[in-house]
Amino acid sequence: MWMPPVQNQSWVSEFILLGFSSDPTSNRVLFIAFLLLYLSSVLGNGLIVTLICLDMHLHTPMYFFLCILSLLDMGYISTTVPQMLVHLLAQSQTISFAGCWLQMFAFSALGLTECIFFVIMAYDRYIAICYPLRYTVILNWGLCTRLAAGTCTCGFFFSLIHTFFTLQLPYCGPNVVNHYFCEGPSVRSLACMDTHLIEIVDLVISVFMVVVPLSLIVASYVCIAQSIFKIKSVRGRCKAFSTCASHLTMVSFFYAPATYIYMRPNSSYSPEQDKQISLFYNVFTALLNPVVYSLRNKDIKGAFLKVMGWSRVAR
Repeated sequence: MWMPPVQNQSWVSEFILLGFSSDPTSNRVLFIAFLLLYLSSVLGNGLIVTLICLDMHLHTPMYFFLCILSLLDMGYISTTVPQMLVHLLAQSQTISFAGCWLQMFAFSALGLTECIFFVIMAYDRYIAICYPLRYTVILNWGLCTRLAAGTCTCGFFFSLIHTFFTLQLPYCGPNVVNHYFCEGPSVRSLACMDTHLIEIVDLVISVFMVVVPLSLIVASYVCIAQSIFKIKSVRGRCKAFSTCASHLTMVSFFYAPATYIYMRPNSSYSPEQDKQISLFYNVFTALLNPVVYSLRNKDIKGAFLKVMGWSRVAR
């Protein structure tokens, strides 16, 4: 059985990221499109963080978790898109060996953290709907802080394992990565040896960080649905469902493409398809987060009007 070498046996000093197109005109159009998407995402998530920090009425566990999710999304999209924007205009599309692994580690760490964090947010909704009178007692600030810290620790720990095993593979030949960033499966396909064991390690990590969290989310919403159906008031049911709709929307957009990318063998690797799919859980999820959570949220809209000084005008 193959075991990872103790020292890095790579002869590759840099990688070339192909991106989406080699046509300069197409790249300029893509640059404008992705720049607008990136700025919209950062500004939208940054606005949510700012509003939650400034408005005392939003200092609750639900908005504390939403604030952290927005911070994760800003970091998540910032690990890949800025460099992609540079490569769309620059003649050189290279990334150093160390830079590639740093990007892979940061991207995986933030992504895995977000996977677990959706479970925390589902738990928050479960307590709010199933045990509304004990909500602030159960989800006290001490527990919220520990949940957030534990989630980040798990995400970065498992990312370190994933990055370490991929780093230990020998890269002695091709260095052209058919992707717009250093994603694990894309880089691993360039290794000069069989990667079957690494795939098994990734599968185990995926089970712990994708399948288990998704199962817990489903279980939470089964309990939530049972509690909602016991509510006699139609208005009360609609209100309860609306508080969960935003979270379920973001879970679907994030987990569906991520599961497809990381829960399959390298033999079915399709570079062009993977680049397009990865945009959903990397770029569009971060962009949709502030839209989904703010458009249907009266508290967020009220905080925005208050900060802008329009609250009296709105009345």
